[in-house]
Amino acid sequence: MNGLGGRALGRRLCGSVALAASALALSAGSAGAVPAFAAQTGQACNACHIGGFGPELTPFGRNFKAGGYTLRVTKWNVPLSAMAVASYVHTQKDQAGGAAPGYSANDNVTLDQASVFVAGNIGSHFGAFIQTTYDGVAKAFHWDNTDIRAVTTTSVKGNSVILGASLNNAPAVEDPFNTLVAWGFPYTSSSLAPGAPAAPIIGAYAQEAIGLTGYAWINSSIYLEAGGYQSPGINFLRRGGVDPFSPGDISGTAPYARIAFQKVMGDKNFEVGAFGFWADLYPGRDRSAGATDHYADTGVDASFQYFLADHDVITVNGRWVHEDETFNASFPLGLSTNRNDSMDELRGQVSYYWRDKIGLTVAPFYITGSADSLLYGSRTGKPDTTGVFLQLDGTPWGASNSPLGRRFNLRLGLQYVIYNRFAGSSHNYDGAGANASDNNTLRAFAWVAF
Repeated sequence: MNGLGGRALGRRLCGSVALAASALALSAGSAGAVPAFAAQTGQACNACHIGGFGPELTPFGRNFKAGGYTLRVTKWNVPLSAMAVASYVHTQKDQAGGAAPGYSANDNVTLDQASVFVAGNIGSHFGAFIQTTYDGVAKAFHWDNTDIRAVTTTSVKGNSVILGASLNNAPAVEDPFNTLVAWGFPYTSSSLAPGAPAAPIIGAYAQEAIGLTGYAWINSSIYLEAGGYQSPGINFLRRGGVDPFSPGDISGTAPYARIAFQKVMGDKNFEVGAFGFWADLYPGRDRSAGATDHYADTGVDASFQYFLADHDVITVNGRWVHEDETFNASFPLGLSTNRNDSMDELRGQVSYYWRDKIGLTVAPFYITGSADSLLYGSRTGKPDTTGVFLQLDGTPWGASNSPLGRRFNLRLGLQYVIYNRFAGSSHNYDGAGANASDNNTLRAFAWVAF
């Protein structure tokens, strides 16, 4: 897209700003508002989620997730939920060739995604969050966020410790904080909107890998996790509805590590942490070079939440990721100009929610990296992309007072994305006269969960 080259496309995080894509890989963005959990815990959505809607978690929600989704106050409930996200998307200038196959160059209305969740527990030691999604833009089904857990609780020298294991399909999808790529802002996005042309590799493995991690949650304060991810076979990924060739086949196991510290101080809490993901991969599953590319993603993150009177909430989230890249396969295959590159990503988010109903979010982003004309394909040969997300949203029934029953929830929102730089330049980034501001995007969305 926009002349940026196949290799850069393979490394994109799907969703508007390559977060979670968010966002995650083939879906239209992160999704974590699951009414089945509300029915299981007997709590309103705003007990677990900031603003009365997922996926940003409160301390209660973080404990519920770290506890393996096993907390239950009801005898039984149907462990199924569903959600749908629809959008209107307008870009400052028409998108060459159309926003996607079957869509016009601008002013599109679409069903971004529709998902079904299996979400619940079996006894006090097993729980799961399993999502299957229909991509309304690609018009295809795919497996989505999956987190299957086994947990136990013990005491070590007077400290309460939850020990758990997670079988999952995306690095950081099991993380209880909303700072890493799997559950970071924007919590919903559309694949019809332009997105950053490159991002660290850790996000590109959403639904492209299977991982097993073990963790400890000590006194609801210290979070320790380690594990590894492997690439499933081509047929498995095809059946799962995802591209088996992008970003590449992991050689052996890619280690993942995470540490975080949370401190709750009455109506305030903060978190600081660090994480790492290291992968050797065959680009596009091409083994002809007899070598692998090596990616080392390391970063730090932090969050702050302040619960004011009358259910007003202020939240701040941020992360920085540094990626070192060694292209021992891509370089001889002619896919990269350099044998060694690097990339840095910095993202922040400040939100204010009034009465857990009306939210305003400002979320700047900054991506920079080495110039590599073959890797990125743009005029500048650089991935540098900067801008800011603005979002206004409303959630009328986060306190479970919906006229359609406690399981129904709704969020309506407006997003506006401003690009100051795109693919290395503010002006003429593609060599054909395109400016970064041409990608500025207005999106109106409706997000329903039940």
